[in-house]
Amino acid sequence: MECRRTAVIKLDTPEGADASLRETVEQFKHCANTASEWCWHGDDGYHVTSKAKAERALYDRLRDETDLTANLVQKGIRRAVEAVKSGVEHLKRGENTSQPHFSADSAVYDKRSATFHRDHVSLSTVDGRVECDYILPDDSETPPTKYVSDEDFEFRMAHLQYRDGDWYLHASMRNVEADEDPTEYEYKHRTVLGVDLGVNNLAVASTGRFWSADEFNHWRREYEKRRGSLQQCGSRYAHENIESVGQKEYGRFEIHLHTVANELIEEAVENDCSHIVFEDLTHIRENIPEATWHHIWGFRRLYEYVEYKAKEHGVEAVQVDPRNTSKRCSTCGFTHYDNRNGESFECQQSGYENHADYNASKNIGLQYLRRPQKSSISGVRTRRSASGQRRQNAGDGGAPVDVRLNRGTLNVSGEYVPPASIEA
Repeated sequence: MECRRTAVIKLDTPEGADASLRETVEQFKHCANTASEWCWHGDDGYHVTSKAKAERALYDRLRDETDLTANLVQKGIRRAVEAVKSGVEHLKRGENTSQPHFSADSAVYDKRSATFHRDHVSLSTVDGRVECDYILPDDSETPPTKYVSDEDFEFRMAHLQYRDGDWYLHASMRNVEADEDPTEYEYKHRTVLGVDLGVNNLAVASTGRFWSADEFNHWRREYEKRRGSLQQCGSRYAHENIESVGQKEYGRFEIHLHTVANELIEEAVENDCSHIVFEDLTHIRENIPEATWHHIWGFRRLYEYVEYKAKEHGVEAVQVDPRNTSKRCSTCGFTHYDNRNGESFECQQSGYENHADYNASKNIGLQYLRRPQKSSISGVRTRRSASGQRRQNAGDGGAPVDVRLNRGTLNVSGEYVPPASIEA
């Protein structure tokens, strides 16, 4: 069994390189969005999901329009094709979706457009090659140092990302010795990121990161006011403007949701999570009665964006039954209506107190771990805990075994494992 890891490496960029990297990323996004537009509308009304067809149609044009190397142009086209494929699958299932749009400051590199070393990387840019040193933790057992310095792990490809004023390399690494001893690596450090959706907080992750819904709610109210004023006017001009307001509203929310989706995926990658777990959205209106149609649409769109974007990073988005996740104590499991009061959670049995949405996000992750188990070839899979005892690996065929928290993890039994005890 092949073992893969994602090493998130902060880069020390040389003086003057920032402008070259920024322009490279902008041109890469141009390639991806141009290809997305072409593939989504397709030929004769059909979506294009063939990489070869898209490259034949767009490669020469995009090479002329950009200063990117051939490989980066191809990667931009292929990134769009994969996203369109995901969108087509949604349409086949009768689900609403829209043309993929790429707004995150990132670009995809493989061994032809980047040369990966153990202490630095050489990246192809619009101005030639740029060499960036790695900024790594001193502790050799701490990721990403653990994987970057380990000769058994080889670089496969990477996503260059810009955020908060710094450049990062999300490097996909493969353990070349894993085939010889798959049990040594297959089930280590496999974790999920639980995500709770709500009206006051658009999303809350089990790592303790919150995405406030203030901006979303503000603009929802503003656009409702604008539509209301135009409807009262009653003129033909007003009715024409109502449609324009709707288009602006839709566009603003789309951009905001893309940003949240990108940050959720970054949170999962940085915490070495293999899955991002959401609540099942089928009955979301009943589960969150105070949610407006804007919220319901926003929740579904956010999941769609995470689902297709996460695949590029080797992360899978899944949904679980949300029953009792808001009323159950993530520490002791006691479930009662009185545990939750608005945004406050206080377990009536153990006394555990925390933000209600954060507690729910942990329960959503645990819900995925507690699914009915399936046997593998050798029976129910297990993993060894830090204490040396064997415990069952929840879920089917190699599913994750822990929920990622801000510090440490929760295992399937709800037991907290501090950072120092987590297996490397």
